[in-house]
Amino acid sequence: MKQIAILFLFTIFVLNCGHDLSQYDRFVEPQISEKQPQKMLVYEIMGDPNETAGVAIGALYSAFYKMKKEYQMEMAAPKARWPQPPDTPREEWIGIFGLEIPESLSNLPKEISDKYPQLKIETWEYGLVAEIMHVGSYATEHSTVQKLIDFISESGYQIVGGHEEEYLKGPGMFFKGNPEKYKTIIRFPVREK
Repeated sequence: MKQIAILFLFTIFVLNCGHDLSQYDRFVEPQISEKQPQKMLVYEIMGDPNETAGVAIGALYSAFYKMKKEYQMEMAAPKARWPQPPDTPREEWIGIFGLEIPESLSNLPKEISDKYPQLKIETWEYGLVAEIMHVGSYATEHSTVQKLIDFISESGYQIVGGHEEEYLKGPGMFFKGNPEKYKTIIRFPVREK
């Protein structure tokens, strides 16, 4: 468990270093866009995200680094889907964590599936989505989520599924960094009313 948590922190540290996040600046204001399906390496886990996220993301990145060369995989920001209503008690939350993988990867190598039987490959469908970037700690996302929900309604759309988060910038390897500078894309699937 400790090794997985260290790997998780290392991964977030690597993601924070040297990556140009300016391509995401357009998400400072909410918007509706079309998003293509993505093949994902997925780990589903139940529990308080403060206790379970490290396990899931650690397993994803451990598998990623073992397959990186063979499958020409590039580093991507981890994502998580939260299918349950927000009033669900945190210890009952289901987090579906994922990393984008190449289309050419259809089966996990046996050594990885043996070590992490919870890992699976699936395609995350998208279509129309409403997105916004939250800048700040994860604990302060509520107002940004509400801003996105209001935008969706005011723009003539409705939410048709649980929300997704894409963790662009978060805690570092040795320090939690400045939570006020964390960057998270918040995304809902939508359709016109």
